[in-house]
Amino acid sequence: MSGELSPIDKAKFVAAKRAVDFVEDGMRVGMGTGSTAAWMVRCLGELVREEGLNITAVPTSTRTAELARDEGIKVVSLDEAKWLDITIDGADEYDAHLNLIKGGGGALLQEKIVATASDRMVVIADISKQVETLGAFPLPVEVIPFGWKTSKALVEETLVGMDVLGRETSLRMNGESAYITDEGNYILDLHLKRIADPHQLGYVLNQIPGVVENGLFVDICDTVVIGFGDGKVEVRDINNGTVEESQFDFVDSDNLFADLED
Repeated sequence: MSGELSPIDKAKFVAAKRAVDFVEDGMRVGMGTGSTAAWMVRCLGELVREEGLNITAVPTSTRTAELARDEGIKVVSLDEAKWLDITIDGADEYDAHLNLIKGGGGALLQEKIVATASDRMVVIADISKQVETLGAFPLPVEVIPFGWKTSKALVEETLVGMDVLGRETSLRMNGESAYITDEGNYILDLHLKRIADPHQLGYVLNQIPGVVENGLFVDICDTVVIGFGDGKVEVRDINNGTVEESQFDFVDSDNLFADLED
């Protein structure tokens, strides 16, 4: 497999491989969206098919749901599951307190709902997503289409009073049209560079009319599983204050995930 994967894909794969160890038979599992989360879905699918793992999945996007079904994983809605044992998802950034920026893949609303409806949230990431202070990655803010320009202006006005380095905002595009989320909304990307107080900013943004949710995940993540290109994996648990390391040894074999698009 090592010959098939780039160092960044190796890092994503080993993080996903380690994270599925937290999933036990009979669990209800929230499944995130994005390239790293897709590795996790494939790893869980392998366990379902080859080891008979019995789980029920609640995906955070239509594309994750499609992938899970293709992998033979039972998929239900959050309303059907009611509550989840664990959610495993990626992140665009995380800090030392395991505060996150998410939403680069456009599924932040469903991701936050699913994560907060779980007993535990595990984030899988490569080391490049670790930052001292959140904000280098643009912060997504989901807004309803009606009056979105007004909402954008209100967001920009609000940012004047926030402790951030940048205040540029942009409407996320899909070609020549606005990007549309699974819920039929738009996304504003805030280019803030540095967010001094994620708690305050997240709260203030959600008070703006037209804003549905923002991509700051504060005090939600319990554990981060960090993959490295050499196969090393680090597990940081914010509640126990522990850091564990392990090593995944790649072997030459058929790449079960060769058809997985990033």
